[in-house]
Amino acid sequence: MSLGSELARFGTMLVAGFVAGGMNAIVGAGTLVTFPALVALGVPPLTANVSNTVGLLPGSAAGAYGYRRELAGRRAVVSRLGVLAALGGVTGAVLLLALPAAAFEAIVPVLIVLAAGLTAVQPWVARRVAARGPRPAHGGPVLAVGVFVTGVYGGYFGAAQGVILIALLGVFLGTDLQTANGVKNVLAGIANLVAAVLFIALAPVNWTVALAVGVGATLGGTVGARYGRQLPQRTLRIIIVVVAVVAAVRLTVR
Repeated sequence: MSLGSELARFGTMLVAGFVAGGMNAIVGAGTLVTFPALVALGVPPLTANVSNTVGLLPGSAAGAYGYRRELAGRRAVVSRLGVLAALGGVTGAVLLLALPAAAFEAIVPVLIVLAAGLTAVQPWVARRVAARGPRPAHGGPVLAVGVFVTGVYGGYFGAAQGVILIALLGVFLGTDLQTANGVKNVLAGIANLVAAVLFIALAPVNWTVALAVGVGATLGGTVGARYGRQLPQRTLRIIIVVVAVVAAVRLTVR
């Protein structure tokens, strides 16, 4: 392959990483940009998956840092839920290396559609949940299980895990969507981090791919967090629902 072709390939991965990093910071589903792009460029699916997870990691960090104001005062809940996200991420990474690639294909689009619906009616559901009495400070057992399961999915593939997390956090923590988004960025980043460590140790990471995606995702995560924080609640809710529906359709027909 010529130098020009290699540079064009690297540039394509860089741009895909930038778009994915921005999407992940604002709502999620960035993997639906990078993974198909990597496969189209000739990267084997397993290598594309693990290299994408490693590459998107600095973008997750950039997005979480960009939402640091929304995370103020949330250290305790983030720490507790972060442990569950980490356990889920390890489990998902192990499943990826052990199970057939199609193991989650049937259920994930359904979960994403449910998350879209939950996001759309989140204010109403949150009020109903609050009317039943004070919510546990850390969201309760349903949120704990949801964060763990979402972490499993994040370690396994992760496309649109952020959409599911935002829906769960918005209802069971009773926060506004911007705060839920900040917590989501941290939890998704933790799941990706532990999965990435396992992949680096045991899986075929393509470091050229990881570097290109990582540089792009870091820039995209920084830009996405800067402008995503300024979105009105209603606009952000609409974006989340639209991205979730598109993600579910994309995962169903791929």
